[in-house]
Amino acid sequence: METASFNGFLKILLYIVAFYYIFKFLARLFLPIVVKKVVEKAGQNFQQQYQNTQHTPNRDEIVVDTSKAAKPRETKKVGEYVDFEEID
Repeated sequence: METASFNGFLKILLYIVAFYYIFKFLARLFLPIVVKKVVEKAGQNFQQQYQNTQHTPNRDEIVVDTSKAAKPRETKKVGEYVDFEEID
């Protein structure tokens, strides 16, 4: 069984710090390019959707969903209703 050494600890610590700075450098280099592409793609999608809504013919039709109207609403029946009269 091997035990942890101070040299091994320093080596791992150096790798972690090096990875952090390399990742930070590459993110600064490539992240603006990636964000720009994503924003352009979203703009194209919005523009395409806007054009699709402009070119579709406007139909003045009213659609009534009768599936819910055909089924009567069920009320909760708690008990029988009794009308009381006062007796003097």
